[in-house]
Amino acid sequence: MIKVLFVCMGNICRSPTAEAVFRHQVRLAGLGDAIHVDSAGTHDFHVGNPPDERAQKAAQRRGYDTRGLQARRVSRRDFETFDYILAMDQDNLAVLERECPDRHSHKLGLLMQYSNTFSQGMKEVPDPYFGGQQGFEHVLDLVEEAGRNLLDQICSERMTRLP
Repeated sequence: MIKVLFVCMGNICRSPTAEAVFRHQVRLAGLGDAIHVDSAGTHDFHVGNPPDERAQKAAQRRGYDTRGLQARRVSRRDFETFDYILAMDQDNLAVLERECPDRHSHKLGLLMQYSNTFSQGMKEVPDPYFGGQQGFEHVLDLVEEAGRNLLDQICSERMTRLP
């Protein structure tokens, strides 16, 4: 099984949104038994809390299920367990790089590296927490597109490991 972890700061806006979107994309591709999806935060501000209500509403409007998701902090074990550990921005990637054992550093990256806009300078999923509802819609737009490309890449790189 291939395991993907999405990471933001508090695990209540961007990373649970990416988890819900990517899990949906994986299911639609018929790969729910082959790809495990999770999310976590680099900080423990919101451990045990559900995603931000605005993130939940935006996701629900597009048909994504965030029920049952609870914020958690990245653990040492995550670096061993997951094949892809994708941060939403440079700051959280830097935290992951400091905490990650060297032997697992190849697993770290930015979700937006899978976006068509990465080469045009769009390298981060912006934090919508202090903005309005449009910020949560923008996050969905970005993670939908990057998620599709990530899934394509996983399938092409690891076809022999998928059912």
